[in-house]
Amino acid sequence: MSKPLVTIVLGTRPEAIKLAPVIRAFQRAEDFRTRVVLTGQHREMVSQVMALFGLTADHDLDLMVPKQTLTHITCGALQGLQQEFASHRPDLVLVQGDTTTAFASALAAFYEQIPVGHVEAGLRTDNLLDPFPEEANRRLISQVTQLHFAPTPLSAANCRASGVVGTVLMTGNTVIDALLLMAEQAPPYQLPGLDFERQRVILATVHRRENWGERLQEIGRGFRELLDRYPDTALLLPMHRNPTVREPLQALLGDHPRAFLVEPLDYDQLVAAMRGATLVMSDSGGLQEEAPSLGKPVLVLRRTTERPEAVEAGTARLIGTDSADMVAEASRLLDNPEAYEAMARAHNPFGDGQASGRIVEAARSFLVSAQQATSP
Repeated sequence: MSKPLVTIVLGTRPEAIKLAPVIRAFQRAEDFRTRVVLTGQHREMVSQVMALFGLTADHDLDLMVPKQTLTHITCGALQGLQQEFASHRPDLVLVQGDTTTAFASALAAFYEQIPVGHVEAGLRTDNLLDPFPEEANRRLISQVTQLHFAPTPLSAANCRASGVVGTVLMTGNTVIDALLLMAEQAPPYQLPGLDFERQRVILATVHRRENWGERLQEIGRGFRELLDRYPDTALLLPMHRNPTVREPLQALLGDHPRAFLVEPLDYDQLVAAMRGATLVMSDSGGLQEEAPSLGKPVLVLRRTTERPEAVEAGTARLIGTDSADMVAEASRLLDNPEAYEAMARAHNPFGDGQASGRIVEAARSFLVSAQQATSP
C-alpha cells in the first residue's frame, strides 16, 4: 500500500511562516509523502520565508498580478488546484488560517471530495466584515473541513459552536513552533541610526483592509505624537508593499528622524527586531501570538480581534485606531514600569512549540482510519 500523500497549500507570508514547521514535520515523517503547492497570492515575501526554513515548493500556480482582486485569487486558485489535484491526488489537503488562498484551496479540495485539515481553526470575531474577508473565509473553511486544528480551547469551542463536521483537536498555534525555531538562529537586527540599547523601540505593522483610509491616517498621527512626546523612542515600521498602505504612512511619518520606515523584514529579521523592541503596536494577528513568547506587550490597532485569549491573558490590549487612544495606551506602558511588567510577564496562551507534531499525529490517525474503512 502506497504512503498517503498530504498536500499543503499556501499563498501568503503568514501562511508560509505558520506552515513551515508543519511542512518540516511532515517531511520528517517517513510514513507520508508530502507535496507543497504555492498559489502565488504573495510572491517575494513567501519565497523569503521558504528559503529561511530551507523549504521548496513542488508546484507554483503563479497567480499574483498587479492590483489583484479577491475574485482573481479565488478563481485562479480553484482552477489551478483542480488541475493539481487531478495530476497528484492527495489523501489530505492542509490549509492554514483565513486567507483567500486558504478558502479557495479548501473549496477546491471539497469539490474533488478530498479531506481538508484546517490549521489554526476556530478563530472568530462574530463580525462578518471585520476583519474582511478573513472572518468569512475562516467560517466558510470550517464547513468543508474534516480535521480542525484549533490553537486554543476557545477556538476549539468556537468550532464546536459552529456546528462543524469532523474532528476538533486542540493543538496550540504553529506560529510558536516557527518563532522558537527562528529565535534560536536569528542574528541581532541592525539598522543605521536605530539603537536598541539607547532607544525604546516601538515595532509596528499596519496592513489590514479595515484600517485603510481615515483609520490609517489616525494611526499615523498617533505614531507621530508618540515620537514627539518621547524623545528616547524610535518607531520601526516595516512597510506593506500595497501603495494604499505605504503612501499615507510615508506622508505622515517619512520626514521624522526617529521613524524608520523600512521594506518588509525577512522573518528572521522580524523575530530579531521583536526581540530587541520595547513594545509592539500592530493590527497583525500573528504578532499578537508571537510577541508574548518574547516578553513583549502588544497593543492591537483594531476594533475587534479573533484572538481574545491574548487580551484575557494580559499579553495584549485591544486599543482601536484613534490616535488619542494609541498615545494614552502606549504612554501607560512607557511611563509605568509596573504596567509594562504585568503585560511582559503574562503567560502566552498560544502554545508550547509542539503544535506541528500534534498535527502530524492527528493526520496519521485520520488517514489510518480512512484506509481501514476502505480496505476490503
